[in-house]
Amino acid sequence: MPGQPEPVLRAAVRWLERLQASGAPRVRALFTAHSDFSDLTPTQYDAAYAWLRETGLLDEPHSSVPAHRRVFDAAIAHSGAPWLPDADLLVRGPDELPDDALRAAEALGLSESEAYAQLAAVWGKVDAGERARIGAAGELALVDLLTASVEARVEHVAAWSDGYGYDIAIRASRHRAHLEVKTTLRRSRLTVYVSRNEYETMLRDPDWELVAVRLTPDLHLQAVATVPKDWIAARVPADQSAQGRWESCRFDVPPDVPVPGIPRVTPVLAEGASKLLGGAADWPG
Repeated sequence: MPGQPEPVLRAAVRWLERLQASGAPRVRALFTAHSDFSDLTPTQYDAAYAWLRETGLLDEPHSSVPAHRRVFDAAIAHSGAPWLPDADLLVRGPDELPDDALRAAEALGLSESEAYAQLAAVWGKVDAGERARIGAAGELALVDLLTASVEARVEHVAAWSDGYGYDIAIRASRHRAHLEVKTTLRRSRLTVYVSRNEYETMLRDPDWELVAVRLTPDLHLQAVATVPKDWIAARVPADQSAQGRWESCRFDVPPDVPVPGIPRVTPVLAEGASKLLGGAADWPG
């Protein structure tokens, strides 16, 4: 992987395998003195140990996961490879693995199929963590914007429960809005995940809206738009029988689908409210 040469990855595996039985000083002495390990230099062993510490692999030396698989996972997750955030689109099978991933797999004795399976698992963890981080920032940014822009009570209901089927409630004497918030940092791609509970809430709740929030890389609010409910309804999967049902689905929303602003909150916008909410600002494609 970028930044970690093949010898360092092999040295990292040796460290993890032997740290389960001995402390670091004894293992380092073994690498220095024993001829079986002389194919790598002390500098490479030291670099591997420092990298293991940076990636957190030293925090759990006694793992049931084979060392070479743990090293491969960490090499991908901490590589900074530009393709990793979009690996679900760019790498659809073993034959599409990037060269850096293939080199790491070869160094660690993984087949292309094994490397692809590991990559899919790592991307899933990285994506879930990033979605949680960005999603929380988007919700808070929208709560702040709404609080300053509407003549109504704004409640961040997702802060105390995820069972409502939406994240933000807006309550005025004669108006309600229930907003499910999905956040992205990307200009050219909006991918949203909708749970079964969120979808069924959409069907029965006329106040429900799916709101897309775009943040800048430093998490400042840049754009707000609404994804039409009929567009969502036309694309959800169908249950094939009573014995099986979908619980979550993913939508890749084309740039021309989101409607700028949040029409549902227009009746309660205060004078001088942000243009992002009223639809005057475009949703950048």
